[in-house]
This record gives sequence, C-alpha cells and structure tokens, in this order.
Amino acid sequence: MIIAIDGPAASGKSTIGRMLAEALGYLFLDTGFMYRAVTLAALQDGVDLAEETAVAQLARRLQIDVAVVGEVADGRHYTALLNGKDVTWALRTPEVDANVSLVSSYLSVREDLVRRQREFGRRGNIVMVGRDIGTVVLPNAPLKLYIIASAEERARRRWLDRQNQGHGNDYDSILADVVRRDQFDGSREHSPMRPAADAVIIDTTGRPVEEIVAEILGRTSNQ
Repeated sequence: MIIAIDGPAASGKSTIGRMLAEALGYLFLDTGFMYRAVTLAALQDGVDLAEETAVAQLARRLQIDVAVVGEVADGRHYTALLNGKDVTWALRTPEVDANVSLVSSYLSVREDLVRRQREFGRRGNIVMVGRDIGTVVLPNAPLKLYIIASAEERARRRWLDRQNQGHGNDYDSILADVVRRDQFDGSREHSPMRPAADAVIIDTTGRPVEEIVAEILGRTSNQ
C-alpha cells in the first residue's frame, strides 16, 4: 500500500501524512525536506542558487536521510539528517523558505531526488508527501490525496510556526510569500504542483485534523 499526498505549503499535508502513517504503521516521508536540505547546504556553502549546475552537483554529493522522532519532544514530525547532522529546524528558517522553490524548480535536482524518493517507495507501506508524488514520483499509487487550504489559513499556520521558532515575520509578509510560492510552484516548467487526475481533493480550512484523518482511513479500508 502506498499513499501519495500532495498540496501547497502549510496545507496540513505533513501533519495528516504523519498521523496516517502512525495509524497504519507505515513509513512516513515528507519529500519537501529533501529540497530544503539541498537549499540549506547551498546557502551554507555559498553556492550561487541561480546556477543550476552548481546546485545539482552539490545535491548529488549530499547524504540526505530521515529518522523517526525518537525521544525528541520539540514538535517535529521527523528528524531530518544532512550528512549525518540533525537539521530538522534549520530547514524551516525564512531564508530556506525564500529559496527552496527556486532549487526545487531545477530539473537536474529533481531527477536526483525523485530517484531517491522512488527507492523509498519501493519498500511499500509508505505515506509519501510532497508536491508531485501522485503525478511524477509514484503515479501508480493506489490512493492519491491533494490537500488544500485557503492562502489566509496557510499563512496563519506558518505565522504561528514562525512565532514558536522565534522568528518575527509579520503575517502580511508570510501571506505574500505563500501566494508567491503557490504561483511559482504551480507554473514551473518541471513537475508543476497540481493534483493527479485521480486524486481525492481535501480542503482542510477550518476542519479538525482528526476528522480529516478518520475520513482518509475510511478510504484506505476500501483500497
């Protein structure tokens, strides 16, 4: 069984995916962290993010992995490892947010990371979250979900996350960035963000996450 979940930033897809995986006893993989890891590494190494070749060469050298949360109780859904180092929260800084769309638009970077994502998918019993899982990475997944929410709701969620992490971004600037990223991700040349033709579209605006997860679990019993 494979569950593919796509949708825009802060739509709730990662929270839903994690809870589904826990309920089903499946592996959970949020593929967005892989693009964030490449972005973080490029920023740390001083690589010009406008140079696709340089970013792709860096990506191929990186060791990117994910681990279960374990005993860490800081609100994380998983532990992201970059070259063996825990970078879970470093991936969520405003600087990474501002640049990850550009990095994820590069075909050579996507090809490398999609190959790694498909290797995870071959294990089966996985909930994989991203922006092109149902359309590109795992197009044969038996259950595909596309999670959405209003831009205002998603900006509010991101603003709360930033406050909890000690970042002082104001709501209006976050909302503008959410709208900008939606436009960029939806119109990029390679693997644009869009629902698969057979995806179930779920709007999380104003809905309890437990209710949504229960609805999806009902669908899994029919697969």
